[in-house]
Amino acid sequence: MSGAPASLAGQRIVPVVVIDDDAQAVGLAEALLAGGIGCAEFTLRTPAALDALAAASAVPGFVAGVGTVITPSQLRAAADAGARFAVAPGFDEEIVTLGADRGLDVVPGVATPTEVSRALRAGVDHVKLYPAGALGGTAYLDALVGPFPGVRFLPSGGVSAASAATWAAHPAVFAISGSWMVPRDAIAAGDFGRIAELSRAAVASLDVVAR
Repeated sequence: MSGAPASLAGQRIVPVVVIDDDAQAVGLAEALLAGGIGCAEFTLRTPAALDALAAASAVPGFVAGVGTVITPSQLRAAADAGARFAVAPGFDEEIVTLGADRGLDVVPGVATPTEVSRALRAGVDHVKLYPAGALGGTAYLDALVGPFPGVRFLPSGGVSAASAATWAAHPAVFAISGSWMVPRDAIAAGDFGRIAELSRAAVASLDVVAR
């Protein structure tokens, strides 16, 4: 894996969190840290997401970001809540510009060469490949890298425990994104031991690739 936006420097896994109760956010962040993962994107798919992001952002050593950003107002709210990075499912130049103005690293989603070109014109060379699995896996990524050798990707959507190491081994991938180490039911139940264990296993699978 190569390079990363400043807020995600050194992060190899970006968990995709769907959380229903912000009271679980601190325990979740601490469990991820215990498992060797230092960040997460709190997706704006539940009413609790922004309060959870704010709580997690106060955990020492943890980098809290926001995911599923599709409007400028969502990005503003996330920035106010303490987000340090933002991940979007698609490319929106207004969101990229606003993120820069608010001091957030924005990783916009791309699925086609046209969208990669638009991202580059907007000054973004680290993008989210989404939905990575449905697009064709690493074979599709190989095809994109040909005309865009300087772009680095965060594959998301269809990345699993079984495929994580394959994605991570690709030289154009700066980190991988997925939710298998943060099951929604485990978060809701406060089963942080399980989350820590799944996180350790995810990190260990990437350590094999790095050797």
